[in-house]
Amino acid sequence: MLDVYISEEIITQKEKKIYTVKKVNAICDDCWIHLVAPSDEEIEKLVQELDVPEEFLRYPLDDEERPRVDIDEDNGDQLIIMDIPYYYEDDHPDQYETVPLGIIIKKRQIITVSLRDIPLLGTFINNQVKDCNVQFRNRFAIQIMLVAAKEYLRLLRLVDRSIESSDRELAKTTTNRELYRLLELSKTLVYFSTSLKSDEAVLEKLMRGRAIRQYAEDEELLDDVLIEFKQAREMADIYMSVANHTMDAYASIIDNNLNDIMKIMTAATIALSVPTIISSFFGQNCLMPWDKGFSSQPQPFIVLILAGVLSVCLAIVVLRRHRML
Repeated sequence: MLDVYISEEIITQKEKKIYTVKKVNAICDDCWIHLVAPSDEEIEKLVQELDVPEEFLRYPLDDEERPRVDIDEDNGDQLIIMDIPYYYEDDHPDQYETVPLGIIIKKRQIITVSLRDIPLLGTFINNQVKDCNVQFRNRFAIQIMLVAAKEYLRLLRLVDRSIESSDRELAKTTTNRELYRLLELSKTLVYFSTSLKSDEAVLEKLMRGRAIRQYAEDEELLDDVLIEFKQAREMADIYMSVANHTMDAYASIIDNNLNDIMKIMTAATIALSVPTIISSFFGQNCLMPWDKGFSSQPQPFIVLILAGVLSVCLAIVVLRRHRML
C-alpha cells in the first residue's frame, strides 16, 4: 500500500500557522509517502521516480531488522530504523510486540516504510498530533519517535494492570490460564525492553552524530524523546522484574502445595499401614462375625479391631508431632 500526504494550512492563530494532513493522489515536493507492506512495483516506482536506494525500502520489511541510522553517500538520503510497539486488538488482547519502522528523509520528501499497518501513524493521518507539518521533515521524523515513546508508555501501563489482574486471580486460585497470561506478558516485556535499548542507542547517536540536521527546537524535541524512551525502558525493566518474580513466587507456591499434598498422602498411607499389618498377622485364624462359633469366641475379633484403631490413633499422634499432618 502506498499513500501520499501533504500538510495544508487551514488557519492562522496569533501569528502561528495551523496545518492539517491531507491525502493526495500523486507524489510531490514536501509530501509524506507512507508505505505499508509495499509491493515490488511500488518499491520500483519510488526507486525510479525519487532515486531512493532500494535497500532503504527493503530493510524495514524484515521483522528481525535492528534499529540503526544509515546514510546514502551518493544522494544524502538518511534512513532511521526504529522498533515501534504493535499490538493485536482482537484475537490476542494481551499480546504485544515490536515491528521495525523505517523513516527515510530525502531533500524534498519523507518516507515511512513498515511491514504492518502501525496504529500510531494513524494519529498523524487523522490530525491527532499537535503542530504536525510534514514539510518540516526532520521535525516530523522526531515527532514520530515521540509518539512511539508515548505509545510504549501507554502499553506498559496496560501490561502493568494486566500483571496486577493476573496476580489477584492467582491469589484466589492458581490456574494455568493466568500463568500462561503472565508468561505472555513477561515475553512482551522482554521484547519491549530489548527494543527500547536499541531505540535509545539510535537516539543517542542522533544527538551526538548530527545524522540529521536539527534546529534549536528540534534539538529540544529530540532531547524530550530520549527522556521518554529512557523512562519507558526503565518501566519495562521494572515490570519485567515484577512479572518474573511473580511467576517464580507462584511456582514456589505450587511446589509447596504439591509437597503438602504428597506429605499428607504419605502420612495417611503410613497411618493405614499399621492396622493392615496387625490384621494380616494376627487375623489369619480369627473368626469373623459371619463364621460359625463367632458368638462363643468374639474376643479375638474385638481385640483385633481395637488394636487397629489404637494403632491408627498412635500413628496419627506420632505423625502430628513430626509435623507430617
